[in-house]
Amino acid sequence: MIRTIHINDFKSIVEQPIELGRVNCLIGANGSGKSNILEAIGVLSAAANGRVDDESLMRRGVRVGTPSLFKSSFETAKTSPQITLSATGDTHEEYSVSLLNPLENPNPAWNFKTELLSNGVEKIFSRGMRSPDMNLQKDRGLAALKIIDLAATNPAAQLIQQLQNYAIYSPNTPAMRGIVTDPQSRDPIGLAGGRLAEGFADLRKNLLDKNEDLLDSVFELIDWVAEIETSHPSSAILSSSVPSTKYVLKFTDRFMRKNRNTLTAYDASEGALYVLFCALLCLAPNAPKIFAIDNLDQALNPKLVARLTSKLATWLTVADPQRQLLFTAHNPAVLDGLDLTDDEVRLFAVERNNKGYTEVRRIKPSNELLALNENYPLSRLWLMGRLGAIPNV
Repeated sequence: MIRTIHINDFKSIVEQPIELGRVNCLIGANGSGKSNILEAIGVLSAAANGRVDDESLMRRGVRVGTPSLFKSSFETAKTSPQITLSATGDTHEEYSVSLLNPLENPNPAWNFKTELLSNGVEKIFSRGMRSPDMNLQKDRGLAALKIIDLAATNPAAQLIQQLQNYAIYSPNTPAMRGIVTDPQSRDPIGLAGGRLAEGFADLRKNLLDKNEDLLDSVFELIDWVAEIETSHPSSAILSSSVPSTKYVLKFTDRFMRKNRNTLTAYDASEGALYVLFCALLCLAPNAPKIFAIDNLDQALNPKLVARLTSKLATWLTVADPQRQLLFTAHNPAVLDGLDLTDDEVRLFAVERNNKGYTEVRRIKPSNELLALNENYPLSRLWLMGRLGAIPNV
């Protein structure tokens, strides 16, 4: 599991270490830098795969931009010529990189100034400005090639592989309904929610074979549903005028008359689709080891989002003990689903300081906070200003 991410000179983040758990919730005002944190990890992911360019960044859900937008550029600090990023795992295995790209006449791909891969005991690969191979393939990361020679159990190899598959998911309703194409299709699900029907069909089969209770824990969040299946589109439940993918989700409404109680994702509630989306990423065997969801709480009722959030840690742990989630949220009810007494569930306040730098502060369950929480839910404490991370408006 990745334990520490260190970000230097990326967008609004001048210098910031972040110590991660299994579930990591980022709260803060709009523009505080929450998405910048997710995107910094996306840049590191692309570097771990060997190339940082627009294609590799979009593949990971990172908004592409010019070097002048990616590099910090504060009035109070000199702009660094490079972006420096690193990740450290459970046994101190580490991957770090610094990336260069000129502000004027930028290159299509970022150059690797330095790169380091360590298994926590010894260096497996490193290069810098004076390395003999520095002038060879400047725009190619070489650490990714070294893991071919490592055992699958080597912590350094596992760290690189975890980073390589990272992605930022930003679900949207049309993609999950199957009426628009997902611009970034992946397994088990696209970054915008495309292939939800196919992904859920695979997950449903897997859970029915191995752990039916987990499937029940998903269904119980959608109280009007008796069954969810995947099928080909049918004119009986979907108008021929509606664009459709090869497969569609089919919901059975337990309150409606038989033979008239079936509807597709096109007509189902948004909340049901977002619940399935989150469950799929947490539970599917082929989901990334570490991933992010930007605005996890969108389209969800406050009570539903609290219950969904309360299930995330269990889903992740049961599916894969090494799987991690980072997500941003604006709905205070999200906090009421977080068990902060579990050290693997972490809440972070993201704020801009008086210089405009993004700062990340973990909100720990101190005795004072726990005492307050006996009388007020975390959602109320956030709105009261007791947790910080609220806009100064």
